Order: sequence, then C-alpha cells, then structure tokens
Amino acid sequence: MTLPALLTQHIARRPQRIALLQHIAEQGSITRAAKAAGISYKAAWDAIDELNNLASQPLVERSTGGRGGGGARLSGEGERVLRLYQRLQALQAQILEAAEDSSDLDLLGRLMLRTSARNQLQGQVSGLRREGRHDRVSLALGGGLEIEALITHDSTSRLELTLGTMVVALLKAGWVRLSSAADEAEAGSNVLKATVEEVIADGHDTSEVRLALGSGQTLCAFADAHWLAQEAVTTGSQVRVQFHPSHVLLGVPV
Repeated sequence: MTLPALLTQHIARRPQRIALLQHIAEQGSITRAAKAAGISYKAAWDAIDELNNLASQPLVERSTGGRGGGGARLSGEGERVLRLYQRLQALQAQILEAAEDSSDLDLLGRLMLRTSARNQLQGQVSGLRREGRHDRVSLALGGGLEIEALITHDSTSRLELTLGTMVVALLKAGWVRLSSAADEAEAGSNVLKATVEEVIADGHDTSEVRLALGSGQTLCAFADAHWLAQEAVTTGSQVRVQFHPSHVLLGVPV
C-alpha cells in the first residue's frame, strides 16, 4: 500500500509536522511531545488532525484522559510514515546538494502554498453535475460520508477534475455551523453527524469545538458559548454539522 499523493506532498512541504510523530513515539503523550517540539498542545493537535485527515488511516491513536491528559501512540501507519519521513530527510540532503543556487530553492518555496483554512479533508470525486456556470462536485470522504462543493466550471477544468480524482477540501472553521438534531437544516447545505471531541473555551463569547466525523477525519468549528451551554454540548455529545457547498474550496497536487 502506498501513501496518498496529497500526504506525500505534505510530508515534503511540512517536515516539522511529521517530526512531531517522532516526539509522540518517544514521549507517549501529546502534552510531552508538544513540549519537546517547542509548540503548544493546541498546535500539536491541529497538526495531528491535519495529518490524520490527509492519511488513509489515522497516524496517531489517542487514549482517554481529558485535555492535557491521557496518552498517545503511533498507529502502524504512523510508524510507517515516520520511517518514510526519515528516508525523505536523506533525499532532501541530496536535493540541496544538487540545487545550482539559492534562487532554485526560493522558486520552489513560492510554488508550495500554505493555507489559512483550519479544516483540510481528503476526498475522492464521486460525482460531477453541471449547474449553469457552476459545477456541483460530490466528494467521498470515506466511511460512507459525502460532501458537495460548488465551484465554477472553469475551476473544474483548471483542476482537471474527473470521477476518481483525489482532492483536498478546504473549509474555514468559521464556515462550519453546529446545530442540534431538532434544528431545521439549511436547504442545500452539507449536513453531517459528528461527535464532540473537545470544547476549548478561551474566555470569549465563542468557543472552539473539535469534532470527529464518521470517516475518521476531524473538523474544527467555532460555536457560541451560550448555545453550547444551553444545549449542554460537551465531550462526547452528538451534534449536527452544516456548511454550504460554496464554502468548500478544492485543491489538487501540482
């Protein structure tokens, strides 16, 4: 079995995140691994969520124990990715030696783009339907889950999307809305069931909510703290996630 192309490219662009896997393997704890890597607990879990979402199988397995507690270890797939990272480090040294001058590396850096979107979900194009100047793109996330994106026909052509194409769906946390099962779903929106993994309150009116999908992927959303308290939303709660297809941005490897 080979790694998904999107994860492989991510390893090449973001080695510091893969290096976090080494700390987890050594420390057996997200809290201690984050400290060893010199990053916050939250930044460590953001990195792990992104890697798990891009991989075909979770790379890190977490045990219970509450925020800052519990343990963590690499899955078999995580151990394999870590070995791949170590091999890539050797290849990187060879590439640096082959570069004719520093401008070659600057050019590559400009061609590799980071994104501000908190949510990055890997999916496979399972449907394409023309709607005027737009295309409605169906994406299979795994676990029987599907979402839709609404993009221009020009974007579909430029990304060369066809059935079976692997893409990354980008979704800002502020575009994800939580609701209870009793609330009426917004017409035309993507609607998914999710389990609350963690509620991170920062003392403001809005709290960050980390959500687990049935596909094994993770979403981050912001929710009104008063609504969370009113609905008694805590770790383990079942909620409904909604976001409009026009808010789903698509990316493919270059």
